Amino acid sequence: MCGIFGIDAREDAANFAYLGLYALQHRGQESAGIVSWDGERMHVERGMGEAADIFEEPVLKRLLGDAAIGHTRYSTAGSSVLANAQPIVVNTSMGPLGIVHNGNLVNAVEVRQRLERDGAIFQTSSDTEVILHLMAREPRQSVAEALMLALEQVRGAYSLLLISRDGVIAARDPWGFRPLLLGDAPGIDGGPSSPCFASEGCAFDLIGAATVRELAPGEVVIAHGGRLQSFHLPQVPEPTRCIFEHVYFARPDSIVFGDAVSEVRRRLGAQLAREAPADADLVCPVPDSGVFAALGYARESGLPFEFGLIRNHYVGRTFIEPKSSIRHFGVKVKLNPVREVIAGKRVVLLDDSIVRGTTSKKIVRMLKDAGAKEVHLRISSPPTAWPCRYGIDTPTREELIAANLPVEDIRRFVEADSLAYLSLDGLLKSVSGPRDSYCTACWTGEYRVPMAGEDARQRLLFPIRAEGGE
Repeated sequence: MCGIFGIDAREDAANFAYLGLYALQHRGQESAGIVSWDGERMHVERGMGEAADIFEEPVLKRLLGDAAIGHTRYSTAGSSVLANAQPIVVNTSMGPLGIVHNGNLVNAVEVRQRLERDGAIFQTSSDTEVILHLMAREPRQSVAEALMLALEQVRGAYSLLLISRDGVIAARDPWGFRPLLLGDAPGIDGGPSSPCFASEGCAFDLIGAATVRELAPGEVVIAHGGRLQSFHLPQVPEPTRCIFEHVYFARPDSIVFGDAVSEVRRRLGAQLAREAPADADLVCPVPDSGVFAALGYARESGLPFEFGLIRNHYVGRTFIEPKSSIRHFGVKVKLNPVREVIAGKRVVLLDDSIVRGTTSKKIVRMLKDAGAKEVHLRISSPPTAWPCRYGIDTPTREELIAANLPVEDIRRFVEADSLAYLSLDGLLKSVSGPRDSYCTACWTGEYRVPMAGEDARQRLLFPIRAEGGE
C-alpha cells in the first residue's frame, strides 16, 4: 500500500517527484520521502506524515540533481517509524544506492535471517532493505545487473525504483502484483522529454506527462540521460495482478492493468445490482471509494443516486477522541449524513468491502439515526476472508468478520436490513484480461506465491458460503 514515483533527466527533478507523490498520496499517508542524484552524491529528505507537510520549499531546494525517486508509505512490513520511511539510501562498492518499494516480499524474513547469520547489519525492519543487502553482497559493474541478481533471490510483490550512478531503474515482479507505469514528461522550452515512472497514471496527469505503457511483469527498465534500456527477469508460469487495486486502492481517474478504474467500479456496481437488487428508494455511496460502484448500481437498477453521506476531506492524521459521550466519534469525524436526503427513505448503501464490520455497523446506525427507514448494504466485492500477503494491509483471519461469520450473521452484526456481496464471478466479469491473471487470494485463500515452508497454493479450509449474493 505505497506509491512510488521517479524521473530522470529533468531539471528540478525533486519538484516533479514531489508532485508525483502528491498525486499518489491516497496510496499511503504514514511517511514520505525523496532522494535525488546530482551526478556526485545523493540528497535525501524523509519525514512522517503527508508529502505536502514534509516538502516545503526550503526542503525541496536541498534536493539537487536531475534525477529523483520518491515514496509515500503505508506500512505492511516494518513498523511506522521514521527509520522505516523510504527511500532507503546506502553506500556500497557500486556507489550510493537509493530504493523505494510498493509491495511485500513473502520470503523477506527467511532472507534476512540468512544475511544476519552471515554478518549483515540491518538499519530498518522493512522488508525492502534485504534487496540492498543482496545487491551489496554481489556487486557488479552494472547496478542493474546486481539488482536483477538480487531480485532472483526474493519472492512476492514488488514494484520498485532504484536510483544510482547508472540512472533510475524501475522493476516489477514477475507476477505483476502491483502496477508500475512508464511515462514521458515533456521537455522544457521544447527540449528533450524525460522518462518517468509511477504507480498510477494520475501522477503523470499532474505533471503533464503522457503514459507510454505499463511495465511488463518481470521487466526491468533503466532510464539514464533520457535513454531507456529494458531487461527481463526469469518468467513465472502464472502472472497475477491484484484485482483489489480496482475494487478500492487505485484512484478512479487512473488506468490500472489496462482498465480505467472508474469504469471497472461502475461495472462492479451494475453487476451487483443484477445479482442483488433491493426494494429501495435511492442509492447512496460510502464516499469516496464507493462512489463509482454506486453510480453503476443506480444506473442498472433505475434508482436515483444521492449523496446521503458527506466525507470530511480535511481530517488530520491524528485527533484526540473524546470520551464515549460522543457516539461513533471516529466515523463521525470522517462522515456525516444528509438528513434531508435519507430521512424516511429506504437506502441502498454501497461500499467496497467489509473488513472487521465495526465501521459498517457505525455507518448503518448513523443513517438510521438520521431517519433512514431501511438500509440495504451492498458490497462491490466478495467477502474478505483472507489477509493479503502482497502489499495491502489487511487484518488476520481472526479479525476478518467474513472468515468467522456467515452473511446473515454479518448482516445482524452491522444492523442492516439486508446485506449482499458481489460474487467472485461477477467481479472477474468486470475486468478485462484472463480470469486467472488476477490475484483473488483475499477472497479465495489461494496464494500463488507461498510463504517460506508452504505449498505453492494454500487452499480454503472451508468453502465460502453462497448466501446473500456471494
